[in-house]
Amino acid sequence: MAEPEKKNGFKSGFISLIGRPNVGKSTLLNLLLGEKIAIISDKPQTTRNRILGIKNHPAGQIIFLDTPGIHRARSKLNQSMVKTALATYKEVDGVCFLIEANSPYNEENDFILETLKNTEKPVVLVINKIDLVPKGYLLPVMEHYSHLRLFEQIIPISALLGEGVEVLVAELLKILPAGANLFPPDMITDLPERFLVAELIREKVFTLTREEIPYATAVVVEEFKEREEKKLIVIKATIQVERESQKGIVIGEKGRMLREIGRRAREEVESLLGAKVFLELWVKVEKDWREDPRALRRLGFH
Repeated sequence: MAEPEKKNGFKSGFISLIGRPNVGKSTLLNLLLGEKIAIISDKPQTTRNRILGIKNHPAGQIIFLDTPGIHRARSKLNQSMVKTALATYKEVDGVCFLIEANSPYNEENDFILETLKNTEKPVVLVINKIDLVPKGYLLPVMEHYSHLRLFEQIIPISALLGEGVEVLVAELLKILPAGANLFPPDMITDLPERFLVAELIREKVFTLTREEIPYATAVVVEEFKEREEKKLIVIKATIQVERESQKGIVIGEKGRMLREIGRRAREEVESLLGAKVFLELWVKVEKDWREDPRALRRLGFH
């Protein structure tokens, strides 16, 4: 099977999606895959881990690495997130650097350009959110960035509306090496179900709470059992926060907030797993976990 694909010019390889927080990387990844595997929020720094997504195309297989937003990090958690994003430069065949059409010039983009000086991999500049600006606004942005670095291509898109995404895929296939599928063609991610479930729960915390609460939250799936006789999946998860006051907010008056987080998460988890789900949530305080190296390692951050 692999050999004919190579002869026909079949391509396969890895592409890193990088950019400042809230630039639309996860929205783009979900659109490319036609499935939701990366959580999204209107709050920055939603993505904390490297998310692998597999785009199967007649001409090739593109393995995308969605990364945490690159920024000048202060907490140990955020430093770990940025380190994760920058490490992908060494793993991939090409890089997609996303900027926002409605906010193209800022210190974070300048910082990312500095980090890209250390890679010889081809870089495609993707100007996202073009639906938010007049068409004539794009040309000066494209000219500005073309003077800062030699990009393989500069491609305007709207990840929200899908505009320009087919052009982007075609250009990315050009920079990938010839090769057969690296993953089975019916696979869209290598992430375990436990991870995806934890992320969906965390997304609901991001959606329903404000200020510091989303950033002080981590989710751990403690139990994941299939009860075949009842055609049911039982999931027990802990929402971890840093303060007793935060715990009170996540639980809410008479448990209303926690029930709403659970209800919304359960609906999406059932859709993801294609099965009925019993979801039980608990809230636990672990003081200043974002600054505790042992807690970060336990939660999968390095």
